[in-house]
Amino acid sequence: MIIARADTPVGEVVLRRRDDVDELVVNGVFAMDSAEVTSELALADAAGSPPGRVLVGGLGLGYTAARLLDAGAERVKVVELADPLITWAREGVTAQLGRVAADPRSELVDGDIVDHLDGTWDAILLDVDNGPTFLIHDHNRRVYAEAFLRRCLQALTEGGRLVVWCETASPELASTLERIAGAVELISVPVTRQGRSFTYALYRVVRTTGGYSPPWL
Repeated sequence: MIIARADTPVGEVVLRRRDDVDELVVNGVFAMDSAEVTSELALADAAGSPPGRVLVGGLGLGYTAARLLDAGAERVKVVELADPLITWAREGVTAQLGRVAADPRSELVDGDIVDHLDGTWDAILLDVDNGPTFLIHDHNRRVYAEAFLRRCLQALTEGGRLVVWCETASPELASTLERIAGAVELISVPVTRQGRSFTYALYRVVRTTGGYSPPWL
């Protein structure tokens, strides 16, 4: 059952409900559902504890943002390219989106994360598109470019974490992050969806100046 649908300059966005499962479809491509959110939660957890001030690229169904808020984040700013998702969150079209929008610590911004990177953050989480290996929107390629990733690193506090979600491992992205940060951690997130097994990838780097070592070294 379609519970919300909208056309945007970057394609159609649809929220569907199947039994008690919410599904997000963008440009005709399945993006995520509420039945399996392990990697979205892992992305939030990779920000550290407590998360502090976190900038998130990509709202999705709200699970990453909600996890950050539940973990005691001081502030969560979410930049989402698909404006209807923000509208639906404020309208409470799904319970999860509604509670994210209602939390006074959260800010939902319509736009491209590349154009809304401002301020200083304890963590920046990028869950844009499906990662660099399988783009729904080709213009999102610049999110994974070295120039933008360097900007993200520079916007972090000392010891702050940049984490990038990918639908599969991306050696090219790993090389870029290692080049700009000196060390990169791959967090593999195995999931099973409708009888099929997948392994999503989170790449995490830490901003360091003067002798700080990433916690995984």
